[in-house]
Amino acid sequence: MINKALFSSNRKDWETPQELFNSLNSEFHFTLDAAANQYNHKCSKYYTVEDNGLLQDWSNETVFINPPYGNELKAWVRKAYYQNRIHNNLIVMLLPARTDTKWFHTYINNHAEIRFLKGRIKFVGAKYSAPFPSMVIIFHPQFDSIPEVDPDFAPVSESF
Repeated sequence: MINKALFSSNRKDWETPQELFNSLNSEFHFTLDAAANQYNHKCSKYYTVEDNGLLQDWSNETVFINPPYGNELKAWVRKAYYQNRIHNNLIVMLLPARTDTKWFHTYINNHAEIRFLKGRIKFVGAKYSAPFPSMVIIFHPQFDSIPEVDPDFAPVSESF
């Protein structure tokens, strides 16, 4: 029987592996780590739980986010989506690959670049690799690969 405790945690501050961050940072040159703490932040400018990055303005920043993976994950994805749309800034997120969720289809699919990571991430300080696949989401300025579908769209009448 699988030990449920092995795959659960009350921690919300799992640190991004430095090699993964370095690779992304060399490409994007981040100026803000929007979900961090004083020990695991990856940028000199960062927001902690006390700062509540969800309430902060990320405009004029190139943002990296490894958000808490709990119930508030959808709020972080939504915030990134709208910050990108309103301020047109680059936002990169490290997320669990939950392609079956409403938040994935509402805010990510067809709105961001998606890079699925091979294997399972081993977060800094974790005894084991994560029990889920991960993805890197990139909200590029002015990025929309496929336009929104109009729910009221009706095909042209076939009465030619």
